[in-house]
Amino acid sequence: MKNRKTILALALTFIGFGAFAQQDHAHHGEQKEMNSNMEIEFRDQQLGDAFEHYILLKEALVASKTEEAQKAAGKLEASLGDVNGGEKAKAAVTKLSSSSTLEEQREAFKGLSREMLYLVKAGELSKGEVYLEHCPMAKASWLSTSQEIRNPYYGDKMLKCGSVKETIK
Repeated sequence: MKNRKTILALALTFIGFGAFAQQDHAHHGEQKEMNSNMEIEFRDQQLGDAFEHYILLKEALVASKTEEAQKAAGKLEASLGDVNGGEKAKAAVTKLSSSSTLEEQREAFKGLSREMLYLVKAGELSKGEVYLEHCPMAKASWLSTSQEIRNPYYGDKMLKCGSVKETIK
C-alpha cells in the first residue's frame, strides 16, 4: 500500500512538472512572438504605428476573430491618416472595417496587404526585418514580423499554408 502511494505521488509530481514545462514553453513562444514584434522599427514613427496595427489585424484574422479584426482595422485606419502616402491603404482598411463577415474581411485584407507592402518598402526600417509571405491557395500575400507562417486567409483551417517570398530589411 505504501509503495502504491509513493508511486502515485511520484507520478503526480512528474505530471505536474510536465504541465508546468508545457505552459512555460507555450508562454515562451508567445514572448518570442511579442519580442519579434518589438524588434521592428521604422524611421517614420507614424508608419511604425500603422504597421503595428496591421500586425494586430493580421493576428485577429489568423485567430478568426471578426470583432477584434474590426477594432484593429479601426485603429489602423486612424493611424494611416498620419502616414505619408497612406491614402490607398486607408481606403483598403476602410473597406475591411465596414465588412461584417470574416470572409469579407479576409478578402479586403488582400488589397490592404498590397498597399501596406508598398508603404513598408517605401519606408525605411531602422531595426528588424519584415517578411512578405504568400499563400498560393488564397492567391494573396501578407506581411509578418516572423518567418513562421500563420495564414490570415484561412486561420486554423490552413494555418501553415504559405511561404516566405521576401525579406524586407
